[in-house]
Amino acid sequence: MAVGIFDSGLGGLTVLNAAQTRLPEVDFLYYADSAHAPYGVRDAEDIYNLTRNAVQDLWSRGCDLVILACNTASAAALRRMQEEGVPQGKRVLGVFVPLIEALTERQWGDNSPPREVAVEHVALFATPATVASRAFQRELAFRAIGVDVEAQACGGVVDAIEDGDMILAEALVRSHVDALKRKMPQPQAAILGCTHYPLMAEAFQAALGPDVQVFSQGDLVAESLADYLQRHPDMLGGGEAGYLTTGNPRKVSDRATQFLRRQITFKAA
Repeated sequence: MAVGIFDSGLGGLTVLNAAQTRLPEVDFLYYADSAHAPYGVRDAEDIYNLTRNAVQDLWSRGCDLVILACNTASAAALRRMQEEGVPQGKRVLGVFVPLIEALTERQWGDNSPPREVAVEHVALFATPATVASRAFQRELAFRAIGVDVEAQACGGVVDAIEDGDMILAEALVRSHVDALKRKMPQPQAAILGCTHYPLMAEAFQAALGPDVQVFSQGDLVAESLADYLQRHPDMLGGGEAGYLTTGNPRKVSDRATQFLRRQITFKAA
């Protein structure tokens, strides 16, 4: 009874880990398109085609519900996939909305008109493609008014994490936070708008300072998924569970095991 979780690489493991903790009775099939990672430097059409192909593969494997645990894919592909039509009995969901609902203190599924919220100045750290899409600002506008968002494209961070070079990743985080602060000196909240970035959450918090509330996605998406499955129990598919990658399974398995600090074994997609 597997739910599909898709990411361009290993960042979505932060979402998977939280979902497995929150929903231990649910099986998950994780799909990493490692051969084409990172998505954040690709153009929107390329991201859409890669995402669509991966999601269709997960559907074919029995995952009726697929979570895009990749902000870049959610930003560049989700709306178009939904507009072009999803097969009957299948669903694909992104990771932006649970984050925005938490930021704006709205209940899951609250579709009331946008309103003023407590937070006025928000820093968004994301991949270049996610920043360029302005998808976060668009989704936020459906739920809140009067919020100033300053986005910082964090080039290089995903590559460093995927390569296991955490020293470089930390240095890049500090550089990107400094660049953001030159544009918005005193953010009240910060959004880690890439599922790789929770692996660097301590570095972001240290660079931003203790007074900035940092939002990352794992637990928020897991809670939203639990709520969704309670309302739509029919979306638990009947497919295989496990880990798939378009990259080198051994290399990806070794890196994933380091990330989650437990044995993870990927198979070729």
